[in-house]
Amino acid sequence: MNNDQAMKQAVFILLNCLFLFGSVKAQTIKLDLKRLEPIQASMSIQTITGKQALRVLKDTAVKKVDEPTFVKLKGVDFRDGIIEVKVLSRLLKDAPEYARGFIGIAFRIDEHNSKYESIYIRPTNGRAQDQVRRNHSIQYYSYPDYKFDVLRKQAPEKYESYADMELNQWINLRIVVKGASAKLFIDKNPQPSLVVNDLKLGPDVSGGVALWVEVGTEGFFTDLKILKQD
Repeated sequence: MNNDQAMKQAVFILLNCLFLFGSVKAQTIKLDLKRLEPIQASMSIQTITGKQALRVLKDTAVKKVDEPTFVKLKGVDFRDGIIEVKVLSRLLKDAPEYARGFIGIAFRIDEHNSKYESIYIRPTNGRAQDQVRRNHSIQYYSYPDYKFDVLRKQAPEKYESYADMELNQWINLRIVVKGASAKLFIDKNPQPSLVVNDLKLGPDVSGGVALWVEVGTEGFFTDLKILKQD
């Protein structure tokens, strides 16, 4: 690592620490429908638990899982930095048995929505009595070639982990992205709940940011913040 690279790395670590303790203000993104683009999903603004939030549902015509079923922010180009948002998920009345309240963030999305990285959570697994399900509370995947089932088969446990969480509760997600690394922090915990050191699209990709849901989920998002470090 040369001096310039070392300086950039040090600055990024400092920004992350300052952001964590509230000394650096990230850009707060107002979830205005005019600034959002639904991709294979529907969206609306609703009030839930006294908060104004973006409600997102997956398009039922999309039968495959781990697809681009999200609401994308217009005009955002993100490579390295921090994405933070509060999420709350409920199971729809017609949710299939395997629904888990899937909800999360997609990032570095290309302009055609054909490639991106994503980290999401399965809130029903957080307090399941089955330990295997608990171990699958958090998931990383990379679209289109590395969906959850491919990664689970190729590298069991490497791209999933456990964290305490529930349905119908606000959960704070913060993803810190740097090069080929991404870390997920939950509810202001200073230690990451998931560490990915080999993002499948590589270290230099940039692209959009989106709020993602999967089958059976009624997903809500609020307090979205983005801090870019390019």
